[in-house]
Amino acid sequence: MSADEVANEATSWVAENWDPDLTVGEWWVRLANAGYSHPTLPEAGGGRGYSRAQNRVLRQAMADAGAMGPPSGLGMMLAAPTITKHGSADQIERHVRPIITGAEAWCQLFSEPNAGSDLASLQTSAVRDGDEFVVNGQKVWTSGGKIADKGMLIARTDPSLPKHAGVSWFAFEMDQSGVDTRPLTEMTGRAIFNEVFLDDARVSSADLIGDDGNGWRIASDTLMFERMSLGANPVPLPSCAPGTIANNHERRAGDIAGRGRSGEDGVPSPNLAYWQRLADYAKANGTLDDPVVREQFVTFYELIEVNRLNAMRSRSKGASSVSLNIGKLMMSELYRMGRELGAAVLGPLATMSSERGTFEAQVQEMILFSPGPAIYGGTDQIQQNIIGERGLGLPREPGPAKETPFSDLPKN
Repeated sequence: MSADEVANEATSWVAENWDPDLTVGEWWVRLANAGYSHPTLPEAGGGRGYSRAQNRVLRQAMADAGAMGPPSGLGMMLAAPTITKHGSADQIERHVRPIITGAEAWCQLFSEPNAGSDLASLQTSAVRDGDEFVVNGQKVWTSGGKIADKGMLIARTDPSLPKHAGVSWFAFEMDQSGVDTRPLTEMTGRAIFNEVFLDDARVSSADLIGDDGNGWRIASDTLMFERMSLGANPVPLPSCAPGTIANNHERRAGDIAGRGRSGEDGVPSPNLAYWQRLADYAKANGTLDDPVVREQFVTFYELIEVNRLNAMRSRSKGASSVSLNIGKLMMSELYRMGRELGAAVLGPLATMSSERGTFEAQVQEMILFSPGPAIYGGTDQIQQNIIGERGLGLPREPGPAKETPFSDLPKN
């Protein structure tokens, strides 16, 4: 379908189906039944097989109608596309459908205290016990862990193999004995991240996605989907957390849509809308008269525009995969620039804590949050390595021979 055909079809569908008096759960089911909850998934996963460009057109039609968006979170971003690509028909039905209807929330059980940037050094073990695996280890920086029904777990099932082998990918139940999730409070005062302790927890062999020992390849796809999302520059839509713990299903959808349009809470995205609000604020308080600040505004605008163009390039056919890594790097720089410019415009007020809901509070939260994007989803240094090795053909960093068994490698 052409962009115009997608826009016309989506506009008509939203006009017929969007009703602010629906509950959140009812609206999400409508979206899922129409294939609009996660349209870039193939039809087997409940989507429409849209390209990222077509999805952007759909989201713009929904934004123009003032509609609430589909469920948010890592289930939509990572688990649904990964399981749809690598899971069986039964696994897709059991796991993907509850994601796109918002029935279940997911977290990502990848990083460990000694396996962050070098994720393949993970030491969490999964030992087969009949029709189950017994899991022991620790995960950290687990976004949304406190509200997750399930987790994307990678664990080592055979330490006698090289570190990139002998790893498996599981759909893991979070609500069970042996799982202890502890929030990590950030500078913002929020607790997006968590650490998760796994002590004789269990996962069914029916929830092993792909083959035993093939989890690194599957996890690499999960990380690719993460980079695609973080660098995608999507049309923003108001939404809320899915799942049984967040328990948003009975809320009025129109209330979520209205709150989201106000853009007055949380960390703002470093996009053109933020740039414009910052420019209006700078005009009002006189800081825009400072030539240094004006130059910062121009640089920030240029970076926003280049990021938009790179996102368009990454959505086109035949685009290099490293354009996603470039987008991830650019997002880190956008947050840094949003922080520096925001601090310059607010002046001493940038060091204060303003009333939540004000634009000053948004800028202050941007300042506190800004180091995060350079770390989560793969550090800036990891993105640079990938661009150098895969994009520019530079040699890999030195290290042990690939065939060395994981059990023989020195541990951190």
